[in-house]
Amino acid sequence: MKIKLITEKTIWENFFDKNCCHSFLHSWEWGEFQRSLGYPIIRLGLYNKDNQLEVICLVVKIKSKRGSFLFVPHGPVINQKSKVKSQKLILKLIKNYLLYIAKKENYSFIRIAPILEDKKEYQKIFADLGFKTAPIYMHAETMWELPLINKTNEDLLYQMRKTTRYLIKKAIRDGVIIEKTTNPKALKIFYHLYLETVKREKFNPFSFDFIKKEFEAFAKSKNVMIFLAKMSKEITGGEVEGIPPTHSTSKIDEPIKKMPPNYVLSNNQDYSKNTQMRIGGRETETGPVIASSIIFFTKAAAFYHQGASLHTKIPAAYLLQWEVIKEAKNRGCQLYNFWGIYDEKRPQRTPKSWQGLTLFKTGFGGQIHRFLPTQDYIISNKYYFTYLWEKFLMWMRLK
Repeated sequence: MKIKLITEKTIWENFFDKNCCHSFLHSWEWGEFQRSLGYPIIRLGLYNKDNQLEVICLVVKIKSKRGSFLFVPHGPVINQKSKVKSQKLILKLIKNYLLYIAKKENYSFIRIAPILEDKKEYQKIFADLGFKTAPIYMHAETMWELPLINKTNEDLLYQMRKTTRYLIKKAIRDGVIIEKTTNPKALKIFYHLYLETVKREKFNPFSFDFIKKEFEAFAKSKNVMIFLAKMSKEITGGEVEGIPPTHSTSKIDEPIKKMPPNYVLSNNQDYSKNTQMRIGGRETETGPVIASSIIFFTKAAAFYHQGASLHTKIPAAYLLQWEVIKEAKNRGCQLYNFWGIYDEKRPQRTPKSWQGLTLFKTGFGGQIHRFLPTQDYIISNKYYFTYLWEKFLMWMRLK
């Protein structure tokens, strides 16, 4: 096999679309996003003797306080028809190529977050190649996925936990309106809600610049959408129970009891203004946003990567996720990936604080998917400073 640099987007995307459905972190857009953050990247392709592409490998060059290393996020992506024996050869070739770059450019270690299943044969491959399990995960290693192929809306609803179905219907009765948009102005609305979520759940937030650049990278190819859950409100006023008054733009009427026929809007409006509409024969306007998600798409799957919500009795997040699932299905996606969940079998790799979110995600039906833990190949003794620091960070995450 020969390793070549890939510079043509179409070559990369055609291979990625055919061979990867479990993550978007090897998409062309993710590489561009990393570049926008200031990290140099290289895109490698492994070609067989017939000059056919067998593997793609995105490499991010990271130099930071935590250490200098070459990082492969949820990759490399290998031809799905490859056998385990050839995969070992592939990973050996990639390791040797990266080892050459690392020594030449003074990186302390190579880090790979594999997209391979957590099975003994794959564990053995990395062990034989001299890798060891990293002290910390870079991206989710245990995910929750909902298969969408050949599923009707009725099938998907039937697979859900009974409570989840009830809360979706309750959100509709309560007057929740879901808006779908690609308007970047909605990012500020999302981020305001995101900071409220950070304050409540006490986790380290991404900066607005990070989320903005992430959105922009995928917006260019129309592979991102913002979902906003708002309360509909009658113009006459009155508060809705469960929404803090400080988040209301004006007084809100009691929840609408009748299920509205048009509770989904798709537009690119100015989000500094409320939207007037008619629901159930009454003049209404959408009120405060109480839940929001940024969803990323590939040809094969949709990904719930960023989410935020107010603490309220109104189950808006359930209706929002149902609309995301339907959007993914309409786009022809094979999977809806809810991203990371708490894993009882690997509690040392997933924070207990994820348990509540895991209960929420798994209520929509689906199945667990475990990747191999992140793997490190040590080049320099400087690695051990990183190792100790990340051990401490992981301990803090698991508290």
